[in-house]
Amino acid sequence: MNEIARDLRSAAAIPAEASDRTILNNDLLARIGARAADYDRQNRFFHEDLEDLRQAGYLGGVLPQAFGGRDLSLLEILREQARLAYHAPSTALAINMHLYWIGVAARLWRRGDHSANWILEEVARGRIFAAGHGEPGNDLGLAGSSVVAEPLPGGAYRFTGRKVFTSLSPVWDWLGIHGLDATDPASPKVVHAFIRRDAPGYRIVETWDALGVRATGSNDTVLDGVVAEAAHVSRVLPAGPPNDAFTDSILGAAVPPIAAVYYGIAQRAFDLAVEGAKARVSPALEGRTYAHHVPTQHAVAQAAIELHSIWALLERVAVEWDAGIDHGAEWPARLLAAKQHAVDGARRVVDLATKVAGAASLFKRHELERLYRDVRSGPFHPPNTDATLDIIGKTYLGVA
Repeated sequence: MNEIARDLRSAAAIPAEASDRTILNNDLLARIGARAADYDRQNRFFHEDLEDLRQAGYLGGVLPQAFGGRDLSLLEILREQARLAYHAPSTALAINMHLYWIGVAARLWRRGDHSANWILEEVARGRIFAAGHGEPGNDLGLAGSSVVAEPLPGGAYRFTGRKVFTSLSPVWDWLGIHGLDATDPASPKVVHAFIRRDAPGYRIVETWDALGVRATGSNDTVLDGVVAEAAHVSRVLPAGPPNDAFTDSILGAAVPPIAAVYYGIAQRAFDLAVEGAKARVSPALEGRTYAHHVPTQHAVAQAAIELHSIWALLERVAVEWDAGIDHGAEWPARLLAAKQHAVDGARRVVDLATKVAGAASLFKRHELERLYRDVRSGPFHPPNTDATLDIIGKTYLGVA
């Protein structure tokens, strides 16, 4: 098992070379992990986890040191998110929606673009950000929107429409959204902006009663003319595949950590299956454990190969992103490929884990039952599987 996988185990020590950079210690992760089953069973938001993470400084871990943060790199946040997801997938997934906005603003700041500095300042004050990008029926992602963005005097915009899968809906202070300004039909624009919690003109509809990742609080957000002030309009871009530092940073800051969450789920399922196989005795094997069962050995081998390959690709992408390697127009395809490989591979690992564990994994009392449901959400993160494959294929065929 590789070093990262060992680091995920709750009983393992944090690697010495990362100890001064790691925020999530094992005691904290154990407390968070102990709540995960109840959150899932009750379909309840992770308020207690959030407070623990706040007290630990994790909500500002990606902040540059100049703003009072820990300045975690993308690779470091992948490690932390994977470790958190190993214990509480819903908590890790939802908190990523906050962390990635910090990553966007921090990347722009490092490049001398101060248009999002206010995000860093707000996070330093303890504010929580969330993402409102999901829309019913919109498979264009950030390239388009079913939400209407109406320009107002002075650079503000009024938004009307519906957002879905708005994780952190019970607690966000700022919601990042996008909408379509079709005032000029010949030149439609996608508007990226943020709305305040205390702004009039929106409402949260509690729709979240889902198959898995139930603690995320991903309710619908209905925009009934809510206004984003000019100072909080981040970009107004031509409709279509975006080519801008702001949207590029969203891909880099959001997509790999989402993938890391599903890696953490898969690693946890793998460990549960392996531990179970070592303990479960088979009469057909003359009293030996299932660790001596050839089909079990093959399933574990397949799962191990998946895990190693998921992390290898994620790590490579993160290292190159942190180093500023210039892949030009290929960057979106590379980031999305890492995410797609992770979510597809994680599902295969969890399926293999349930095969190894046997019928016991069907019961609600078995953690694998919850992990089986949690991992199903992976392919639906925007852009979904079909849109992702479309982007990657067109990129390499030169027709994007």
